[in-house]
Amino acid sequence: MTNQAAQKKFGEAVNTGKLEMVRDVVAADAVDHDPAPDQQQGPQGFIDFFTMMRTAFPDLHLDVEHMVTDEDNVSFAYTVSGTHRGPFMGLEPTGKSFSVRGLQIGRFENGQLKERWGSSDELGILKQLGAREIPQ
Repeated sequence: MTNQAAQKKFGEAVNTGKLEMVRDVVAADAVDHDPAPDQQQGPQGFIDFFTMMRTAFPDLHLDVEHMVTDEDNVSFAYTVSGTHRGPFMGLEPTGKSFSVRGLQIGRFENGQLKERWGSSDELGILKQLGAREIPQ
């Protein structure tokens, strides 16, 4: 599997909620350099994180806007959106929708994600959901 195909499969897992597919494309010893609080490393960390996100936002959807690849890396700009139907960062469901941008760089080996760096507009999500303060 090419690195780009592996990244697309990861995105498919996020968009469909079939998160076990992540195990096919994330190395067991993968390191997330920008993990969510308490997120463990490796495939299970991504599965747990996106399970939480899809619980809070059942219609969570990631759209890749621009992708650049080289021999070992896949980088992309994306828009992520969803409707707040479950608890998120201490904020009870509001029914409001959000849409924010983000960036990610992934380093791959043998068609599997080995390292990830990324950033999403978390403050933008909270603002669009109507949070009056930043949850701790």
